[in-house]
Amino acid sequence: MRCLVVTAHPLPNSLCASLRDRVVETLHAAGHEVATEDLYAERFDPALSPAERGAYYAGGFPIDAIADQVERLLAAEAIVLVFPTWWFGFPAMLKGWFDRVWAPGVAYDHADDYGPIRPRLHGLRQVLVVTTLGSPWWVDRLLLRQPVRRVLGTAILGTCAPRCRLRLCSLYRSERLGSAQVERFARRVEAQLRRWPV
Repeated sequence: MRCLVVTAHPLPNSLCASLRDRVVETLHAAGHEVATEDLYAERFDPALSPAERGAYYAGGFPIDAIADQVERLLAAEAIVLVFPTWWFGFPAMLKGWFDRVWAPGVAYDHADDYGPIRPRLHGLRQVLVVTTLGSPWWVDRLLLRQPVRRVLGTAILGTCAPRCRLRLCSLYRSERLGSAQVERFARRVEAQLRRWPV
């Protein structure tokens, strides 16, 4: 498949960066075509401009500044998102990627009467989230009911790519883990990727 790997962490030597490298290596070894985006390293601007926001309902969303990101998104049959969960949500950089790149005319179309939006990402088949959290699992799952899963699965993929399959690999208490525990998690991520059809 044509796979897009998107990383959102400001530190080039972070745990997320090392997990991203494992993801890319595993996808290449399985025979997939891989494109990568490191939003911090590429200095992606996450702020929605006034012109972009003004075009959300007016039509003709301006994509010149994000043409490369739009091209990679539209080509992707599978996406791996690698990021830290901060305050139980996306880093601002990744949220901005959704705001600007998953735009009207790209990821979906607005209904003329402001009704339900119509999906456009019909070719997107798989999304895997690889995320690190400082919290224990029970805070994310039991107390907050996995907000990243709910927002991504229902609000974003559910409306833009409804036939897409979402999986999450969440590494809890990530700051406290030893190398053996991190390695077990990385192997779990690799096992998920090996299930993807080529």
